[in-house]
Amino acid sequence: MTDFGLKVRMFVVGSMLAALYLFVGAVGLAFLGTGAWPIVLLLLVTFPFLQYKLGTWMATRKAEEMPEEGQYADIHRMTESLSRDMGIKKPKLMVQGMGVPNAFATGRKGNGVVVVSEELIRLLDRDELEGVVAHELAHIKNRDVLMMTIGSSIGMMVGYAVYFVYVFGGEDNPGGFIVGWILSIFAQMLVTILVMAISRYREYVADDDARQYIGSGDPLARALEKISKGAENRESTIDEGQAALCIFNSERGLLETVFATHPPTEKRIEKLRS
Repeated sequence: MTDFGLKVRMFVVGSMLAALYLFVGAVGLAFLGTGAWPIVLLLLVTFPFLQYKLGTWMATRKAEEMPEEGQYADIHRMTESLSRDMGIKKPKLMVQGMGVPNAFATGRKGNGVVVVSEELIRLLDRDELEGVVAHELAHIKNRDVLMMTIGSSIGMMVGYAVYFVYVFGGEDNPGGFIVGWILSIFAQMLVTILVMAISRYREYVADDDARQYIGSGDPLARALEKISKGAENRESTIDEGQAALCIFNSERGLLETVFATHPPTEKRIEKLRS
């Protein structure tokens, strides 16, 4: 069952995103006219869908489908068992060289994908790897990956809407395209902050779900320790789109910390062992 706190956050953020989406639709009707409502509606429906499909493809384009035999057979078995316990369809398993030990989930419940790095498989013991897989399956079960993807899509559309309103909404707009571009970025940042209200909390929920389904928080805590140490002084090949989805995302600068997609690893480990 999805965490109540996560449900509340997703409902509140989802409602606010829906209101912003209506704003985008209103801007479209204002510029194209009310008679163009079928076109505006079509764009509102298809853009997030295409963005979702594109986002899933972008996140998994470097990965290869994980064979069910040989060294990966046990990962398939543990994933199938955990999926059954969580009441979800077993996701597609993929493997990718990421330069660092990591893993992420994408897609939606019933059509999910879990990507595990080759470095992670080599680094972790079986129970630790099971904790990581359980964490990723929890994201699919809780549907929070879908919310993140839709939120990103709406953020882009709100940015475009703000830009057009400023640049073409009146005759005397000082700064023109440059100010419109700045306002567009600012609007997208506000939506990003809104989505971040879910992003960090969902990691704690997925950690707790994994703890419940594997029977202990210690294996995942040990996995996070190993992943954190294993990522030190190693060059990651993970792109920005994948990093936000990964179980471990190391932000270093002040701005990166403010917009961090993940809570501090130390706090996650502490909660898992408390």
